[in-house]
Amino acid sequence: MRATRTPRVKICCIGSVDEAALAVEYGASAVGMVSHMPSGPGVISDERIAEIAATVPPAIGTFLLTSRQNVADIVRQQRFCRTNTIQICDHLAVGTHRDLKDALPGISIVQVVHVTGPDSVEEATQVAPHVDAILLDSGNQKLAVKVLGGTGRRHDWSLSRAIRERIGVPLFLAGGLTPENVGHAMEEVGPFGIDVCSGVRTDGKLDATKLKRFFSAVRNAGAQ
Repeated sequence: MRATRTPRVKICCIGSVDEAALAVEYGASAVGMVSHMPSGPGVISDERIAEIAATVPPAIGTFLLTSRQNVADIVRQQRFCRTNTIQICDHLAVGTHRDLKDALPGISIVQVVHVTGPDSVEEATQVAPHVDAILLDSGNQKLAVKVLGGTGRRHDWSLSRAIRERIGVPLFLAGGLTPENVGHAMEEVGPFGIDVCSGVRTDGKLDATKLKRFFSAVRNAGAQ
């Protein structure tokens, strides 16, 4: 199966106003800012997230990555950070996606599903009707110290494709994507969006050369 269009690209783990501007300059449709996580790279303070989000053009998605599991806590965090999208990286434990949408009209809700096996297909299918998009990543919520993203590892793209075919909302694909493999990922999965963090960084910093190569690879694959 081939992708029939060029997917949107989200550059994640944005750490500064300058990184956000660089991502947008090269063609990002969205930028992701990582708040407190139990593990993983790119974590910045809510104050820094608010600072960055305020500088991003309105047409660009600003994703608040949160590990919080209580809807009331997530609502307070978003109202402080003022992003236009919330990326829920763990399961909601208190409250529902409907509660979140009712409290934050106009804010997009994206639920992360960590693809660890066939059960992830059912998980994504069940949650999809209640959110604006699903993002597939390669973490694991069942570890002693949860891994909620930023692993730099691929998961099973055949499961990603199965999820994409079964849900009725946009799907973002994350996990170990690079300029070298993003074309293959697009062909295998056909995602609405691509999400990349470590694949466009050098020593943790956003790398303009890698960004250029990544966007070129996405455009070339989308044109096939």
